[in-house]
Amino acid sequence: MTQTHGGAVRPSTGATAGVPVDEPAQPDRIRRSGDAIRFGVSCVGLAAVMLLVSIAQQTTHGLQTDIAQGTAHAPRMLLSLATLASSFGVLTAPIAFAVERMFRKDGMRVAIALLAAVIAFGVTVGLDDWVTSAAPGGVLDSLIWGGTSTAPVHTDIAPVIAFVTAVGMAGRTRWQAVTWTFIGLAALTGLTASYASVAALAATYLLGRAIGYGTLYAAGTPNPRPSGTAVVSTLERLGLSPRRAARLDDPGETGQDRRYGVLLDRDGEKDRAARRTGPWDLEVRVLDRDQQTAGLLYRMWRTLRLSRTTTGRALRPLRRSLELESLMAYAVDAAGARTPRLVGTSEVGTEAALLAFEHVPGRRLADVPGDELTDGMLADAWRQFRRLQEGRLAHRRLEDDTVLVGDDGRVYLTDMRSGEIASGDLALLLDLAQLLTTVALHAGPERAVRTAASVLGEDALAAAVPLLQRVALSRATRTALRRDRDLLTRIREQIVALKPETEAAPVRLERFRPRTIFSIVGLSVAGYIVIPQVGSLDFAHLLSTATWHWVFIALAASAATYLAAAYMLLGFVPERLPVGRTVLVQVAASFVQLVAPAAVGGVAINTRFLQRSGIRSGPAVASVGASQLVGLVVHVLLLVLFGFLTGSTHNATKDLAPSRTIVIVVLALGLVAGAAMMIPRVRRFAASRLRAMFSGVVPRLVDVLQSPRKLCTGLGGTVGLTATYALCLDASIRAFGGSLHWTAVVVVFLTANAVGSAVPTPGGLGAVEGALTLALTISGLTAETATSAVLLYRLLTLWLPVLPGWAAFAYLQRKDAI
Repeated sequence: MTQTHGGAVRPSTGATAGVPVDEPAQPDRIRRSGDAIRFGVSCVGLAAVMLLVSIAQQTTHGLQTDIAQGTAHAPRMLLSLATLASSFGVLTAPIAFAVERMFRKDGMRVAIALLAAVIAFGVTVGLDDWVTSAAPGGVLDSLIWGGTSTAPVHTDIAPVIAFVTAVGMAGRTRWQAVTWTFIGLAALTGLTASYASVAALAATYLLGRAIGYGTLYAAGTPNPRPSGTAVVSTLERLGLSPRRAARLDDPGETGQDRRYGVLLDRDGEKDRAARRTGPWDLEVRVLDRDQQTAGLLYRMWRTLRLSRTTTGRALRPLRRSLELESLMAYAVDAAGARTPRLVGTSEVGTEAALLAFEHVPGRRLADVPGDELTDGMLADAWRQFRRLQEGRLAHRRLEDDTVLVGDDGRVYLTDMRSGEIASGDLALLLDLAQLLTTVALHAGPERAVRTAASVLGEDALAAAVPLLQRVALSRATRTALRRDRDLLTRIREQIVALKPETEAAPVRLERFRPRTIFSIVGLSVAGYIVIPQVGSLDFAHLLSTATWHWVFIALAASAATYLAAAYMLLGFVPERLPVGRTVLVQVAASFVQLVAPAAVGGVAINTRFLQRSGIRSGPAVASVGASQLVGLVVHVLLLVLFGFLTGSTHNATKDLAPSRTIVIVVLALGLVAGAAMMIPRVRRFAASRLRAMFSGVVPRLVDVLQSPRKLCTGLGGTVGLTATYALCLDASIRAFGGSLHWTAVVVVFLTANAVGSAVPTPGGLGAVEGALTLALTISGLTAETATSAVLLYRLLTLWLPVLPGWAAFAYLQRKDAI
């Protein structure tokens, strides 16, 4: 039986009459991720056109001039005929197609396309009539080209492009050819008549496509996925005799292939029942064309970020996916690995394909309790995996839902959609690292390594150690690792215990890291903020008017920050550490912060230093966490305190903000934080992050509290660090003739430092400069003085220490101190 949309059950009809198919009702309309991706690509293309014409105005103007001069020699009669044909054809062809769709009872598609056309018409008219007059110049001038006789977008063809995009002419080549020919002809006549420029036509095309795809995604498209009845009918054409079928997967899960269990009618009910070991004879996977783009952006990101041999192809056509999975199923079977036998494959209409496998009754590895997972099962899994490796077959998705434990206790490898044949060594080792992690998640690292070594050997496991990295694992496995963050480390330790000479240095798999993008964005923001200001400065005048004794005071204050940072760390470490080397570590941190976010580099190098000094990993992390926690508390308290002091000074109107504003801001932040903590997911995330960051901090703080000397050292270093940085900023302001109340300077520093710590860019680049410049300007300094002071402050605290920081870093590495 097949459910209708109302939930009732009706018998199947047609070729499969009498074969019941149990499945939930499919939605009438679906939102395809491909439409959303095309909408995004069109918007990006439109933005690129805007950027191009804004930075290359002379080039676009020159191109337009050449086209106008070239078409001036064309016969007037020919141009007139082309204009007449395009004027009628650009509307006639879409209308004729819409009428044809109406006769075929496809009126909803036409209605959505008309909505897209209306939206496009409204947007283009608004751009031409309102935006142009409201904001002339710049990009619009480049788009318009030619004065008031042209428009930034082509009003006549943008709605037609939106209509054609939304109505969908895929598979109808003649209609596509005629319609786009008339659109191209209309664009050409508009170009020759100077109605629109080349840039305007490009913007028109991309705008029409964006509106068409956006409307299509918002309204949804008719569901093209074949029903279970069509799937059963296809199985009959393959020579099979379905008796009953049912949907097995969860229809609510997006991005998943549909699965059907099918019961076959064989030689006789008694004979069939005697030979069948499970509720179904076949498990059928349906590949829907619209699902091929599910998760495409993530796959493209992985393909771009990781080396080519690390990931598979980001996008495959439906036919290619069907052929690849079929080939992998046959290759795995030929290699002797246990996998469900492929019975048949076929396309299901034009929008789907199916693969029919013999059904193997059992449970996925994820559903097998740990106490039922025996060493024999794990060894069997490793034997099947070894056969894949011997056949040079890479699975690429050895997760817990692709490893099947049959009711007979034997292990099967399933779901070969991402696999590849004739794989290289790296792909095979990545499979090994993936399966090691998958098994360790369910059976523990000790059992995973022990059972793998008994089948694969110690040398094979040692080769996988450099690839035991989070970035090398599948998305689902990385999510599971959040519950056990040190699992990969424990797997490595188990392998090294078996083979101590194992090379454990990780292999570089990434082309770039996300922090590289953050760095580029931060530098771009910094350049956008600072470069225009620097370009307007007269450096000769600044050097001649700068008060140099304040510059040297700022330099001395900057140097004193490293001593304060060293005492801040020493105060929270009960063990005795050399002061000189601790100061040198803080200098080295100034080099590290250029390749790591501001709040991360110092923590990492200090933790490493404590470990190299003989302090165990747990107490080392706890000591650094304790210093960071106390620093955070002191930072907040000082910000509130000096905010009140700033509001109570006699020249408060010139400084940052009165105390009332500080109170309002604090209360508002508290209200937002309280509201966020009422959301369970946010509360759990915050709790896990704080637990991971400050685990073991309280016992370490108790140890410090037992020594008043250590406590004073830590608090003194924390306060001294703020004082020296504020002094450096104040001296930088005074070096260029500026003057602010000292309480305002402290508030400015504390605010900018908080912003720099929150932004994940090296040294807080971009964020600190912008926050400091804005805050100093609001406080009453001129833009020139504020910019000069910020540049001097950042030169002394960020850029000047880089060279000595590198020297200190290299020295400490040679001494094995970090």
